[in-house]
Amino acid sequence: MPVVMNMRWKGVTKEQYDAARKEIGWEADVPAGAKFHVAAFDDQGLVVSDVWDNGEDFNNFVEQRLGPGVQRVGITGDPEVTITPAHSIFAPNPA
Repeated sequence: MPVVMNMRWKGVTKEQYDAARKEIGWEADVPAGAKFHVAAFDDQGLVVSDVWDNGEDFNNFVEQRLGPGVQRVGITGDPEVTITPAHSIFAPNPA
C-alpha cells in the first residue's frame, strides 16, 4: 500500500540539502519504491513530502543511503518523520 512520508528537519539549510542530494544521488539512482519527492524550506528548516510504495522501502533507503549520506555531508540531528497510508494520489503535471 502506498504511503506518504512527511519529514521536518529543523536547522537543515538549502545548501546542506543540495549537498546531500548530490552525495546520495537519489535522482540519478532512484531508490526502490520511491514515487514522488518534494522538498521545501520554511523558517525552521527542511520540509519534505514523499510518496513511497510502502514504509519498508522508505526505511531501507534511510538505513542504506540517506543516513550515511547526510552524515558524510555534516547534517546533524534527527528529523521528525511521519508515515501514513495514502488515501489518494494525484500528480497531473509535476514540475
